[in-house]
This record gives sequence, structure tokens and C-alpha cells, in this order.
Amino acid sequence: MCYFACMSFKKNLALLVLALGSMSANAQNRMDYPQDYFRNPLDIPIMLAGNFGECRSNHFHSGLDIKTMAKENMKVYAAAEGYISRIKMEPGGFGHALYVTHPNGYTTLYAHLNDFIPEVQEFVRQQQYKKESWTVDIPVPADMFPVKKGQQIAWSGNTGSSTAPHLHFEIRDTQTEHPLNPQLFGFTIEDTIAPKPIEIAVYDRTRSIYEQQVRLVPLKKKGDDYVFDTVYVNTEAVGIGIHVNDFMNGSSNTLNFYTALLMPGEGQFTQIVLDDIGYDVTRYLHAYVDYKTRKQMGKWIQLLFQLKNNRLDHIYGYGAEALVNARKYSDISLDENEALPVKIKLDDVAGNETEITGVLYYKPASKEQPPCSNLFTAGKPNKFSNKNISFTLSENALYDDVCFEYSRTTHANGYSDKHSIGKSYVPVHSWFDLYIKPDNNIPTDRRNKVALVRIDGKEETGKAASFENGSYKASVRNFGDYKLVVDREPPQLSSLQKEGADLGKASRISFTAKEEITSVKKFRAELDGKWLLFEQRGNTWFYEFDEHCPKGKHTLVVTVADENDNSQTLRYNFTR
Repeated sequence: MCYFACMSFKKNLALLVLALGSMSANAQNRMDYPQDYFRNPLDIPIMLAGNFGECRSNHFHSGLDIKTMAKENMKVYAAAEGYISRIKMEPGGFGHALYVTHPNGYTTLYAHLNDFIPEVQEFVRQQQYKKESWTVDIPVPADMFPVKKGQQIAWSGNTGSSTAPHLHFEIRDTQTEHPLNPQLFGFTIEDTIAPKPIEIAVYDRTRSIYEQQVRLVPLKKKGDDYVFDTVYVNTEAVGIGIHVNDFMNGSSNTLNFYTALLMPGEGQFTQIVLDDIGYDVTRYLHAYVDYKTRKQMGKWIQLLFQLKNNRLDHIYGYGAEALVNARKYSDISLDENEALPVKIKLDDVAGNETEITGVLYYKPASKEQPPCSNLFTAGKPNKFSNKNISFTLSENALYDDVCFEYSRTTHANGYSDKHSIGKSYVPVHSWFDLYIKPDNNIPTDRRNKVALVRIDGKEETGKAASFENGSYKASVRNFGDYKLVVDREPPQLSSLQKEGADLGKASRISFTAKEEITSVKKFRAELDGKWLLFEQRGNTWFYEFDEHCPKGKHTLVVTVADENDNSQTLRYNFTR
């Protein structure tokens, strides 16, 4: 079967001139951003642990991860004049975060913080007690917390989804809220190291990316650049991917390139620019990279072509600029029995450039593709159902066509068999409702305690499922193996202090709540009958002693519940 239309290109010098012109124009666009407006948000030179456009587990990295010398509580400063416009507190994600809106149309974000300056910290605490929720997302009036350039606003930390102390710093377009590449705003960052490619990946573009095995070709260093030996292919349409790391002076952390330019022959070209990537499209990272190879081999292969239903149109540029819907023009078209020279140019924001050269040779050969009895087509709704399961994928759920497979195996531990839905290495962009009928009778008193569990070989994770027309339904976002179980056990709630302890010298009080099947949906603590502010870090909840807990004897009542409303309450007595 053929998944893409294949079109030949004229290899002419004029388009090569367009390609080089595009690179120059792109370099000029860097100067469109103000170069001296924003200052370093820290008092130390900028050393990066991560940069804009890096590939992360399910998104593009949206800013700069600035190292804080492996320490917390470094002073964080407003990068420019403006006002604190938003404050967000969440157990994952950005953790403790501040947003500052500036009069020039940009907003800066400072994340993974420990504490805000006292007046901001007190305002947040008041809002949390008012809402009886530690997790808050607070819009702030423009006149409440004005700031000057260089004014301290917080202390750095390691909160949220952070694995080491650092400051996550973003610059966003205030109107669109799209993160922009902060390195285009003139910050002083020492970087004289060009991107270092490791290998290229070669794909048959007449087939779905998920229905073939990637061909990895190692690169050889030649001077400052890289080469690959002639690659013989048996397809007239080829896609190229690149496995590459970038670095900066004085750091071993891997970064990503800024632009990539693919030039097959003398003219046809595709350019990628990692600059403006909104949170509304960041999950398309799964279409930008070879997700299958990432899952199977752990490698980030960035594709220099655009998959069928990859809607990151704005990061791509093509030699045939005037052509509408030019997605398929990122393929390399080959003539039979003819060698085609290929050049790839990678550069970082500092202008360090690496060039890769090699040759593709199309040698026709028979290509037998196994028949597909159930083709799921990208860009269209797809439905599957039988007497045991059913689901419907929306038109934007798949990035490329896939030959869908389903199987069912007996599973001893559960109320249904194990249902294998598709391949786990095929990414799904949007949520879909999965319906599974139980194979064993579920007693009446357990029917509101059912969970849909995904089995990935390492662990089992579940979601509460609701009963509908004889099946149990939950919203999921992955292919893989699923089963139904009954969840009647509450989270395991434990105190990290001894009962009746004297906590007069302690700075905090902590509890753990661990849920085996779904997740902890509720954690509520009341001190002597009044709600008390506990912060979550993973499976631990803690309260920092303040004026809400005066000296004396106290009774703390903590209640936790999971998604199926299984709950546990613990009464804890202590003295302070």
C-alpha cells in the first residue's frame, strides 16, 4: 500500500539560492526581538541544563533551564520592568511559578521556585486558605505587584517536576501566550560548540513510519564536519532523521539545535526552525520525532520531514514556498539508478554550524508489504469495536497511517481479559473513550469501584471507570494492554512522626499517601477543626509550621481518597 503521494522535483540552482536566502532571512529574524531589554534573572552567568526546543517525554522544552550551582534559594530577579500577573502553585509541572507581564508585549515565567518575596508569599497563602486548596492558579491585577528590572521576586528551588535545583525561565508572547526561544533576546551565554550529530536515520516514505524498521547510518567526523557513506535504498521517496546533541561551554548537559536545513541535490530543501512553539501544539513532539524508535531504543531521532498529520506547520519551511500544503515536499525524491548528494546543516542560536554530507542511491528492488486487514488512516476518524471493547479515535488522533492490531488474552487477575489495543510504540495525540465489557460478574456493591488499568510491562496504572450500557468506560491516551479490576482499597496513609510526639523543635509535619491502582484525588487536613495548608511533593504532603499552629496540644485529622472514593482518615495528636 502507498501512504504518501510521491512527487519528483527539479534540482536547480535557483532553489538552492532560495535555501541560502532563507537561512539569511532567518538569521535576520533573530534581530526582530529586543536585544537589550531583558536581563539575566540570576546573579550568576547563565549556564544551561536545557534549552528551548529540546525533546522531552511528551512536549518540547519551552524555555531555558538555568543552572543554580546545584543549590537552592538563589535570588531570582525580574528580567525587566512590569508587574506580577499570575501565580501558579502545582505539585508537578512548574511547581511554584511566577509570571511577569512587561509593557513591550512579552511575559516572562520563573518556575520551580522555592519561595516568593514576602508580600507575594503572604498574598498566595491568603488565597490558598480562602480556596482551601494548596494548588492554585491566580490571576493578579496589574497594580498589585509592580516590579522594576532587577528587583528580586523569588528564590530558586527544585519544586514541581524538577529533578535537580535550577530555574526554568521563559519568554512568551503576551497576546498568544506562546513561548519563544529566549536565546534570541540577546542574553550573554558562552557557546562556541557546534551541534554534534551521531547518526542519521533513513525512512521509506511510501510506507507509514510505524510499519517499517528505521535504518540508522553512523556518521564519520571529517574535520569540523561529518559524512556518511553512500546509502542504497529501494524506494523512490526517502525521509531523513537526525540523532544529534548540542552542548555549550563548561557543561555536559545535552541541548538541541536551533535550525536544521536539509538540501538534497542542488535545490529541493526543507528547513526546521525551533522558535515559537505554543503549549496548544507542544504534544506534536510525538510527530516531530520517531516515537517508535524512542520507545524501542531510547534515541531521540528528529525527523527532517513532516508526517501526514503533523500539524506543526509553522516550524517548517520548504523550498517551494508558494506551494500550498507543502507537507509532502519534505520527502527526498530519487531518480532510478542515480546518486543524489545530500547536505544537512545544523546550527545553534550562537551561530555555531555543523555540516553533514553524503549520498543516497536509489536501486529499485521488489518491496513486498504485508497486507493490512484494518488500516487506521491519519487525518480521519477511526473506529474499532467487537463484543468486548469499542473506541473511536478523532481525526487528529494519529500522526501517520497504521495497520491496527487487536488481540485478547486470558488474564487471571482481573474482571476482564487483557485487551491488546494497537502497538504501544504508536503515539496517540488526543484522548479517547475506551469501553470494555467485564468477563466476570461484578457484584452490585463493587460496580462503582471499577478501574481501567493499563499494563506496560513495568507497572500497572489505572483510572476510575464509569458504567455505561453494559461496559465500563475511561478516557485514555495510549495504545497498549488494558484490563478491568475492582478497586476497593483506599490510599495507604502514614504519619512520618510518632503519635503524641513533641514537635516543638520541628519545622514541619509530614504524611505519605500511596495509592496502588488509580491516584490520590483528595488530601484534606484539619487542625483542631480548621483546614490546614499542606503541600504535595510526590507521595508526601507536608505543612510548614506557622501562625496557624500555635504552641500547645493539637489534634490533626487527615483524610485521603482515591479516584473511586475509597477513603481513609487518620487522627494524629501532637504537641508544639
